[in-house]
Amino acid sequence: MGKQRKRTCKRSSSKWDFGDVPELKIHRIHAYPAKFPAFITTKAIAIAKAAGVNVRTVADVFCGCGTTAFESRKAGLSFWGCDINPVATLIARVKSASYDVSKLELFNAKITKAFETSSDDLSNVNDLPERIDYWFDESSKKELAKLLDVIIKNVIEPSYRDFFLCAFSNILKAASKWLTKSIKPQVDPNKEVAEIWPLFKKQVDFMIKAVNEADLKAQPIAKIEEANLLTLSGHKASADIIVTSPPYVTSYEYADLHQLSTLWLGYTKDYRSLRKGTIGSVYNANDYIAEEKKMVPSGRRMFKELNAVDAHKARTSLRYFMDMERAVYQCKYFLRPGGMIFLVIGDTEYKGVKVENSIYLKECLTRAGFLNVRRTKRRITGKILTPYRNKKGRFSKSANASKRIYAEEFVLTG
Repeated sequence: MGKQRKRTCKRSSSKWDFGDVPELKIHRIHAYPAKFPAFITTKAIAIAKAAGVNVRTVADVFCGCGTTAFESRKAGLSFWGCDINPVATLIARVKSASYDVSKLELFNAKITKAFETSSDDLSNVNDLPERIDYWFDESSKKELAKLLDVIIKNVIEPSYRDFFLCAFSNILKAASKWLTKSIKPQVDPNKEVAEIWPLFKKQVDFMIKAVNEADLKAQPIAKIEEANLLTLSGHKASADIIVTSPPYVTSYEYADLHQLSTLWLGYTKDYRSLRKGTIGSVYNANDYIAEEKKMVPSGRRMFKELNAVDAHKARTSLRYFMDMERAVYQCKYFLRPGGMIFLVIGDTEYKGVKVENSIYLKECLTRAGFLNVRRTKRRITGKILTPYRNKKGRFSKSANASKRIYAEEFVLTG
């Protein structure tokens, strides 16, 4: 029986590989790393309903940029989600909101008029965090400060202001010295920085088209909280299904990746403060209060293997593993009796050690009392075409690149 189960996991399940329809523009309104495909949510909803779950509310406890939020609302379902990253919750709120396109166009016209007629002499330039000078030349900094001031003063309705702040956020990397398409914070001294106003206008026009295409109804609503899942209380038995993609043990540092937005939008004066409490962050390595013997068997095995090659990474992994088990118990707390969970996660590798996040989470789900726990492989088509990363973090087709990436991930259900 064990051998047969192992062989099943090696094959890819076609139901999770591809969607039935192309993704809507709304899923491209803001760049965000490691987004999972929109069809995962729609298929999860269909599978839950087929299993007899009365799906009324969908939750995503690592809601990221709001893929599950939007798809749940599009399916006519209520949504609740949380994320510790304020940039993520901004994008998620915008993607899952219902907008009057004519009102968006009215606000857009007000912003345009104000930007073209307002003075360039702004006091808010002097109040910006020093770190901004590292990424932006003086001219770009002044123009962005002027644009931000115009948005805040001319868009008074919070949800509509979020829309334009989201557009502002998405142009920041193109307007900065950030190395194009790099997932690491890296300066390109030779980069030709894009002009701010044309960049913003193009972004807003695309987002208005995306909203028009999405055509979300006013009801039901989406509730999105900026919160740490592990310390979040309330919401007991409030969701019928959870569809989410947790961070990996060797995850991106989202606080670093989104530092331009967090600094410009005033979420923090020091982006490094947002690393605190993030699951999978290397900056939590010395804060862990856990013992190896508390972990499920796969966690103990991986901890020992990692400890043999890198003691610091092993400590980070221990914290990650224990946090993720707590996250699984939180998910159980949020689910109504008879509800279902769908977790999308990939396995990784560190210095030759296979870090099997999916096997670990499967064991955690079983320990937490979930029934019929299954682990199904799915192909990631884009990564099959570009299976490597170079030293700058860019995807590459070349076998000479420094790191091979996984072209598959897993969907865990229970």
